[in-house]
Amino acid sequence: MSFEILTIIAVSAFAFSGAIVALSERYDIFGTFILGIATPFAGGIIRNIAMDVPVVHVWEQGYLFYVAFITIVIVYFFPKGWVMFWDRWNIYLDAIGLSAFALQGAAFAVEQEFPLGGIIFAAILTGVGGGVTRDVLAQRRPMVLHQEIYGVWAMTVGFIVGLELVDLGNVWQKYTLFGVVFGCRVLSYHLGWHLRFRDLYRL
Repeated sequence: MSFEILTIIAVSAFAFSGAIVALSERYDIFGTFILGIATPFAGGIIRNIAMDVPVVHVWEQGYLFYVAFITIVIVYFFPKGWVMFWDRWNIYLDAIGLSAFALQGAAFAVEQEFPLGGIIFAAILTGVGGGVTRDVLAQRRPMVLHQEIYGVWAMTVGFIVGLELVDLGNVWQKYTLFGVVFGCRVLSYHLGWHLRFRDLYRL
C-alpha cells in the first residue's frame, strides 16, 4: 500500500509536469495529453525494454492512467495565467517524480533479482526516463544533460537499495530515502551543484 501511494503521487506529479510543459509550449489538447501521459509512464517502459522484461505490466496499472488523465484534465482547464506560474515551480514536481520513480525502479529490479548494476540501471532509467521523454517531445534540452546534478540522484537510490542500506519493507526508511533524494535534487538546482569538473581548474 505504501508503494501504491508513492506511485500515485509520482504519476500525478509527472503528469502535472508534462501537461504544464505542453501548455507553456502552446501545445494543443492532444499534445498536452501526449506529454502528460508520456512523462509518468515512459521511464518504466524504457526500463523494461532495456532490461528485456515484458512491458505488459505497465499497461495493467489501469487506475494510474486514470490518475494521470484526471490530473491532465485539471491542468488543461487551469486559467491560462496560471500556466507560467506553475512552470516556474516545475522543478519541485520533477523532483517528486524523479525520487519516487527511481525508488520504484530500484524496487522493481530487486523483485526481478537483478544484481547491483541492474538495480542502479533500473533506478536511473525509471527515474529520468519520463523527464527526458517529456523534454524531448517539448523540444527542450533534457534536464539530465544540464549542468545541475540530476541523474546522479537516481543512481544514488540504486546504490543505496542495491547495497541494502535501506529496507524497502520499512515504510519509514522508504519515505525517508524519498525525502532525502527529493531534498538533494531541489538543493542541487537552487545551489547550482554540477558535475563540470573542468570549472574547478578555473578557480
